[in-house]
Amino acid sequence: MIIRVLYQDDRHDYVPAFRLDDLIAEGKIKKFYRSDGWVTIGKDPIRGMGGSRYGGPDRRKIFVVK
Repeated sequence: MIIRVLYQDDRHDYVPAFRLDDLIAEGKIKKFYRSDGWVTIGKDPIRGMGGSRYGGPDRRKIFVVK
């Protein structure tokens, strides 16, 4: 998949999806485009980029198979 990006110097480009994480980590892009629109790095939520752990109760049910 090819993703449209906006670099820090306001140049637009298209990059392979596998490069996106590296470009974000290196601070080289300020935005990228996904199906619901432009994503601003540092402002909009990005899947897989950390975040805090859930601090609430564990509500998952445990099933015991006999």
